[in-house]
Amino acid sequence: MKGIPEQSFSLQWSAYSLNLGERTHVMGVLNVTPDSFSDGGRFFDAERAVEQGLAMAQDGADIIDVGGESTRPYSERISEEEELARVIPVIEQLRKEVRIPLSIDTLKARVAREALRAGASLVNDISALRFDPAMTSVAAEAKVPLILMHMKGTPDSMQEKPEYGNLIQEIIGFLEAAVGRAVQGGVRKEMVIVDPGIGFGKTFDHNLEILRELGRFHSIGRPLLVGSSRKAFIGHILSRPAQERDTGTMAAVAASAMNGAHIVRVHDVKRAVETVKVIDAIKRGKVADPENQGWQYKRAG
Repeated sequence: MKGIPEQSFSLQWSAYSLNLGERTHVMGVLNVTPDSFSDGGRFFDAERAVEQGLAMAQDGADIIDVGGESTRPYSERISEEEELARVIPVIEQLRKEVRIPLSIDTLKARVAREALRAGASLVNDISALRFDPAMTSVAAEAKVPLILMHMKGTPDSMQEKPEYGNLIQEIIGFLEAAVGRAVQGGVRKEMVIVDPGIGFGKTFDHNLEILRELGRFHSIGRPLLVGSSRKAFIGHILSRPAQERDTGTMAAVAASAMNGAHIVRVHDVKRAVETVKVIDAIKRGKVADPENQGWQYKRAG
């Protein structure tokens, strides 16, 4: 497998300086939900969620992505109040105990706003600003990184026979338009990260094509995040349930890192950190400086 030429980006905001391209960064998934496909609600309790977040930080996560609403296929929406009740206590407690950036994974502008006030430092909007127009102004006013993901349809309809004429080019076009909307709404372009949306309105073969052709997304000119962790296409290949897909996930993580992903979003942080460390060394032909964290915390506390 031949590595893709590297793209480097530097995101500067509030307390952080995140240098993407020096190595592959790892985002840990923290689902504070009762119905997640990947962990079956193991961290729905706030105390257990905080414990898991602390463990992720200890295992080397660069970012922790906190979400309170499941976006698995055919999932049902919950109210703003319910989502806030799930994520805010977890973010507040983690902010007191970890120094790495926290991300809020939400479709709702109000949830994003309150999460940022509670201590989150990034917004991860899988709708790419399509579901709640106010999300743009939230990210713009807070001046934080904004992750925009491709999804065909909505979570409750996205897997109903998704079809594309030209898969990669259509996703690129979608993401370029999303970046344009963000910038038009006041978000600085250099703060936008894009995600091709593995498993969101794609067949198993579509997901494989995205991973194989990942380097083509560099034409967007923004950092690339890939979230393949425990997805159904891995289960299809290996005939394994979600909780037994971590080995297959690491194969997808390795492919993502080799093909140009700047950030990989995973449930098993420890394995992913080890996987990308080896892949990054292979890509560069040398072992990286172990002291290089790729991000810097500038504010005390």
